[in-house]
Amino acid sequence: MSVIKSFSVGNGDMYYIDHNSSNFTIIDCSLSDENAEKIIDELNEKSDGKEITRFISTHPDQDHISGLSLLDDKMGIINFYCVKNEATKEDTTDDFLHYCTLRNDSEKSFYIFRNCQRRWMNLDGKDQNGKYIGTSGINILWPILDNEFFIEELKKAKNEELCNNISPIIKYSVENGVAVTWMGDLETEFMELIKDEIELPLVDILFAPHHGRSTGKVPEKWLSEMNPKIIVIGEAPYEDLDYYSTYETITQNSAEDIVFDCIEGKVNIYISNPSYTVDFLDDEQLDDLDDCYYLGTLNL
Repeated sequence: MSVIKSFSVGNGDMYYIDHNSSNFTIIDCSLSDENAEKIIDELNEKSDGKEITRFISTHPDQDHISGLSLLDDKMGIINFYCVKNEATKEDTTDDFLHYCTLRNDSEKSFYIFRNCQRRWMNLDGKDQNGKYIGTSGINILWPILDNEFFIEELKKAKNEELCNNISPIIKYSVENGVAVTWMGDLETEFMELIKDEIELPLVDILFAPHHGRSTGKVPEKWLSEMNPKIIVIGEAPYEDLDYYSTYETITQNSAEDIVFDCIEGKVNIYISNPSYTVDFLDDEQLDDLDDCYYLGTLNL
């Protein structure tokens, strides 16, 4: 069993994966005075006893790194994954400076790119004490480092422009179970440029890029290839969202925190807003979790 949680953090993204191995993964960071203590306590509790804890940063815009310095102070980030970049900011924050410190730390950082391999991200093996550790099931589908359009986005990030389009495409999958994809804040205009450069695999759950905004609408070619059973739409303002009308969706603005309990052949889904409902999930009459309510089951 593995658990994926998408935190409701307002204008930002933050997730964790409690893997069905001795791995724990955090994707992005969006902490505030209101949520930091609760979220960090949960991360520490869920990662306790895991051999490997990693942090994956999709890109260094503030709504994806807010509270990074605090998170590092409270948890100790020793495995920091990001796309190799030289992003700069005209208006720097403490969190951006901390991002740069982690990004440039040769002992803590690992730069991700299409088909990269890393123990224990997607390679299993023994640690220095001879203990076997399974993989996390994470694979990187993008970027292709020598792609001309990606190189241009790296230049823009270096010149204090937005970093959205240096975001990687990340796939997490479980044997005989769920497949999930994240796309950071990739924008439609950029995705249209690269849509023929790669073919994306089938997925069950897609976290819509750019918080579900219409400016991050996934090209039809990729949607057809992935054919997601659920698209999770983030917490951008309602008027900015694309609701992917031909797909089943969960809208985080309304559902609030979302927990995906992933077991063989199915995903049990829980949310923190008891008033939110959907009509496309199976009702297997499961009990609620401590802080979330059973929404339904996606049978794969």
